[in-house]
Amino acid sequence: MVKETGFYDMLGVKPNATPEELKKSYRKLALKYHPDKNPTEGEKFKQISQAYEVLSDPQKREVYDRGGEKAIKEGGTGGGGGGFGSPMDIFDMFFGGGGRMHRERRGKNVVHQLTVSLEDLYNGATKKLSLQKNVICERCEGRGGRKGAVEMCISCHGTGMQVRLHQLGPGMVQQVSTVCHNCQGQGQRISHKDRCKACTGRKILRQKKILEVHIDKGMKDGQKIVFHGEGDQEPGLEPGDIIIVLDQRAHPLFTREKGDLTMKMELQLVEALCGFRKPVKTLDNRTLLITSHPGELIKPGDKKCVLNEGMPMHRRPFEKGRLVINFNVVFPKNNFLSKEKLKVLESYLPEKLEAEQQESMDDDLYICADLEDCDLEHRKRRSHYHHYTEEDDYASTGGVQCQTS
Repeated sequence: MVKETGFYDMLGVKPNATPEELKKSYRKLALKYHPDKNPTEGEKFKQISQAYEVLSDPQKREVYDRGGEKAIKEGGTGGGGGGFGSPMDIFDMFFGGGGRMHRERRGKNVVHQLTVSLEDLYNGATKKLSLQKNVICERCEGRGGRKGAVEMCISCHGTGMQVRLHQLGPGMVQQVSTVCHNCQGQGQRISHKDRCKACTGRKILRQKKILEVHIDKGMKDGQKIVFHGEGDQEPGLEPGDIIIVLDQRAHPLFTREKGDLTMKMELQLVEALCGFRKPVKTLDNRTLLITSHPGELIKPGDKKCVLNEGMPMHRRPFEKGRLVINFNVVFPKNNFLSKEKLKVLESYLPEKLEAEQQESMDDDLYICADLEDCDLEHRKRRSHYHHYTEEDDYASTGGVQCQTS
């Protein structure tokens, strides 16, 4: 039993969620609330990252389950003080972009989610993805203006930051660093007449890029496809990557479980007893004739499988998992046969197993007990109603009453 569920609620999972469920939830939420996509949701992105940082670590998760967020902040993991890492570092490490030091040498990675069908993951597919990215201006070669026109900003002395002192009170001064307004944090200035006409001194241009995303057979939901060096360009930095994250839509018939495909099949009682042949259309448009021969009984809840009809293995497409079928047997309605025909049917079925011979027992020892439908929800509602009715009855016997004339 966990002490509190705040972090689980933040990720939209249950306290018994598996590591795979945590990853899937964090991936979707982090992409949805990333500051690049939702600039106003920075605090939400931070909370999601903190929750995943704790719950994805088995040791921290155990501490959280036992003592809640307070135990994490107090350093209950045994490694000294508590606290959380940078949300952007967690995001970059999850999507393969490295940590903060790695980001300083390279441009930002761009992460996109690509919705695919189960058929795409089974058969393989090629998708075209249109996106916008920053590229270095070719006209000025990323200088922002003509050669020699770039000057150091006098206001910040080339640092891009300005330091201001605020008097808080007698003998109390606060130092505040802000981005230089004159050079917008660049540390350089270019006069208006010398600025590049193409990029207006910004050094980069926004450009449309169309990527061909090749989805291999057997790829998984959440798998990443990386286009190295195709991310946003910035002068003086190595371009980042474009990371495509596959997001599989739910399929109406099949559910994927690792290498297996699972499905549900409903049988009539006669089919379960006497055999059946049912067609199933596969993800590559073949038709399997699922066959149960007469004499092979299918019980409610039975699970059967067809070998080599599941998902292909990634990079080994000729190896496939299983098609697992969960059977549900539908029984006929009440009184579907006359008593005479039921007697005939009974003669074909195995004999009843009697606990004791009824002939050897006195009829007076029997109490007839007929079966009724058991609707638990209805019984709960009736019990709840009677509980309040009884309370009302008790309440009416006392208290102050109004006098009538």
